[in-house]
Amino acid sequence: MATAPAPEYLNDHRGNRKAIFEMPLSYEAARLGMAFHEAGHAVVALAYGVHVVRSEVIAWTENNGWALTGNTAYEARHTQPWHFAAQCAAGQVAHVQYLMAYGLWTPERALACTADHDREQAIDILAQFGYRLAHGHVPAGGKSWGMVRGMARRKVSHLWWEIRTVAHAMDENTVLTGDEIAALTGLVNPPLKRGAA
Repeated sequence: MATAPAPEYLNDHRGNRKAIFEMPLSYEAARLGMAFHEAGHAVVALAYGVHVVRSEVIAWTENNGWALTGNTAYEARHTQPWHFAAQCAAGQVAHVQYLMAYGLWTPERALACTADHDREQAIDILAQFGYRLAHGHVPAGGKSWGMVRGMARRKVSHLWWEIRTVAHAMDENTVLTGDEIAALTGLVNPPLKRGAA
């Protein structure tokens, strides 16, 4: 697309602009990395029984260059809270795993995969249900973001073939529906729960 997408794609769940990082890669390699990020969210969500609506890579021109983001829409209302948190972490984990698997990893590129907005969304959503998730420490009776990333890393490793398959299809097609992702992976996209938006 020629212009930046609507604010809901560029802002976090609180309405603040997501952080912007330089990804020192070619457009093609960076776009595929973003597809892996979104595929990580989508595939892990399906594996945990979350209904996925769609997952996409969004690219546009900006300041004589290009910019990328992504979006995975899902209905997670009845999801086990720690599974929801792991799904939030799976995007960044899959993005970094892509860099390692494709011989592109550097500390700078790994840092550019940071998705603090995913972490903050998980912290805020879990807090609404009385679950304690924290960044940088383990809260009493809860988990740290590092622990949740560990859960996501195990799931991403187990589902790497499915994530890779979805990422390449998303890179080629830009947008995949949850049902298309389910068909590609053999996972089930559960129906929307009654009362879900």
